[in-house]
Amino acid sequence: MAKKIVVIGTGYVGLPLAIMLARSGYEVIGVDIEENIVNAINEGVLHLAEEEVKQIFKEPQVRKKLRAQKTPCEADVFIISMPTPLDEKKRIADLSQVIGGIESILPCLHLGNLVIIESTVPPLTCRQLIAPLIEKTGLRVGRDVFLCHCPERILPGDVFEEIVHNDRVIGGLDGKAAQMAKEIYASFVKGGLYLTDDVTAELVKLMENTYRDVNIALASEFAAVAEGLGVNIMQAIELANKHPRVNILKPGIGTGGHCIPVDPWFIKEVDPVNSRLIHTARLINDEVPYKIAAKIRCAVRGIKDPRIVVLGVTYKPDTYDTRNSPALKIINLLREDGYQVEAYDPLAKGYQYASIEEITKEADCLVVLVEHQVIKQELAHHETEIKKSIRHPLILRFYPERE
Repeated sequence: MAKKIVVIGTGYVGLPLAIMLARSGYEVIGVDIEENIVNAINEGVLHLAEEEVKQIFKEPQVRKKLRAQKTPCEADVFIISMPTPLDEKKRIADLSQVIGGIESILPCLHLGNLVIIESTVPPLTCRQLIAPLIEKTGLRVGRDVFLCHCPERILPGDVFEEIVHNDRVIGGLDGKAAQMAKEIYASFVKGGLYLTDDVTAELVKLMENTYRDVNIALASEFAAVAEGLGVNIMQAIELANKHPRVNILKPGIGTGGHCIPVDPWFIKEVDPVNSRLIHTARLINDEVPYKIAAKIRCAVRGIKDPRIVVLGVTYKPDTYDTRNSPALKIINLLREDGYQVEAYDPLAKGYQYASIEEITKEADCLVVLVEHQVIKQELAHHETEIKKSIRHPLILRFYPERE
């Protein structure tokens, strides 16, 4: 059993991973360039809105085995958990943080080390980019040092359940690397552990999120067609899904989060010829916030200088995560056009409110962009009072579930 593990990057993915590894008995060093994050971890303060993970973090074993610092040190295993954002102009993966993470551990590598990449990367990244970087040290990948890709599979808001119970795909550049990584993950993962090669693992991660992106695009197109025909899209989807082999998703205001709007571009990056459907789906989903903003403008066009109150800024219902949020995109589009828009969200930090009735006083329109359960419940129980508090009893909800 490896004795010491260094986790490079202690964000949404890296910190829960470091906590679970420490709970499993490993000595874990979390590395982050942000001094305030390092200090918070060492002082026992967890800035993460995940209650179960917070409780585990307080366990004596975890507090004893986990510490943080700003630079890597020698260890048995190094796990890279750095973000891979999209280069918005080139529409390709920005691997600068992953490369920086690899370069930071090079002086610490020695014979027998295992390097695991958890970051989402385009296919061929491990063998064509990361392996050559490691071999600059004189150590040979597959002989002296072992390299593996094990893409993360977690969902903000339910991290503990996902990190423990989800199946994991482990892609080694060779069989030994995969087996070494399997031993690490088997210490806390209760889901299945499936071994494959690195390129397959890289592609599988992208396929998972691209599948969802393409199906969301289909739902968005169905919604546009239904609107033109005067058809209730939610009723139509409900009836179509009565077919035993049909499962159409619910349309929405666009795709968000750190995966779905990003990962499909990584496939197009490596093979633009054979990813035309994927590319088209991305364009369709990126266009949806513009269409929703246009619907809102249309709804308030008869009102002079309308005051618009928006509910929901996260990227999807019942999460606190605002990364790549289509709701924020819609809000910004309206503000850029000169509209007075106030945004509230009971789950997102900095957007909380006392009650919907209170925030809609003297407003002209209430726009519900992200229907958290708490928002649905308040609308259901107090809709009459809320309408009375609005100057114009105008409530816009996009594709709500049928009562």
